Amino acid sequence: MLSRLDLGTHPEVLVGIATGDDAGVYLVREDLAIVNTVDFFTPVVDDPFTYGQIAAANALSDVYAMGGTPKTALNIVCWPQTGLPGEMLGEILRGGSAKAREAGVAIVGGHSVADEEVKYGMAVTGVIDPHRIVRNVGARPGDALLLSKPIGTGVLMTALKRGKLPDDQYAAAVRWMCELNAATAIAMLKYEVHAATDITGFGLIGHASKMAEGSGVTLRIEESDLPLMAGALECCRAGMIPGGGLRNREFYAPQVRISDEVADEIGELLFDPQTSGGLFIALPENDATKLLADLQAAGNTDAALVGRVVARGEFLIEVV
Repeated sequence: MLSRLDLGTHPEVLVGIATGDDAGVYLVREDLAIVNTVDFFTPVVDDPFTYGQIAAANALSDVYAMGGTPKTALNIVCWPQTGLPGEMLGEILRGGSAKAREAGVAIVGGHSVADEEVKYGMAVTGVIDPHRIVRNVGARPGDALLLSKPIGTGVLMTALKRGKLPDDQYAAAVRWMCELNAATAIAMLKYEVHAATDITGFGLIGHASKMAEGSGVTLRIEESDLPLMAGALECCRAGMIPGGGLRNREFYAPQVRISDEVADEIGELLFDPQTSGGLFIALPENDATKLLADLQAAGNTDAALVGRVVARGEFLIEVV
């Protein structure tokens, strides 16, 4: 659909829609550009305050993925005119506000629409050094691949909806979804990052495929190195596969070679849609080792090096 649009040519647009990047970047002056993004979705948890936090963290993540700093946000709300108490919406907005405050972001307004299906999120504006934009393309053969959060939120939240998720696994998943990617974004800018993206609805495979295609390379992911959320494997084995994961697999599978040695459950988790997932970063191996050490020293012991970039082969992604 986007290919049918004539968006015109604007020399100030440094990053547009060409590679499906995480956000758009517009040049203001030689030393300053602004980053624009928007994201909103239906509830993934029952608690409205927690839902607000997760939706806000997810929306802010696109700015962090590009190496920017979010500054302002506009709330986006879809809410039914009857059937739900206004206090519930107040809790959602309070959760979003709390997460924005944690990020140092000012909420300056918003917009609401009457809708039978609840949705919440934010349009976010940030700032960035135009000479230090981190894009989802540019990965080079020899780069290592770092993932800053474990995967598995899609299958875990499906288990939650079916009443099959233990409290401790729910709490751990919520903690990850609420966690900002700010610290990882700041840490990665100390190094020579060649490409980065955040892992959300298209799953690790989907977002990695965009990086590989735009960079003209193949990404080789090591099954044994993947960080997984507690309970994710068990949920896969129990058939807790979200519809989004099935759609991701249908769309991206032709571009992916998964070794016969890789467990079926890992294959499912590679396509699993994530909510407020981590950053997926391609950078020289020596820098990647240092960045991993930085993240682990700061308390993120789940961050991991999950593979490497190789010359373009038959497939965009190889899982071994």
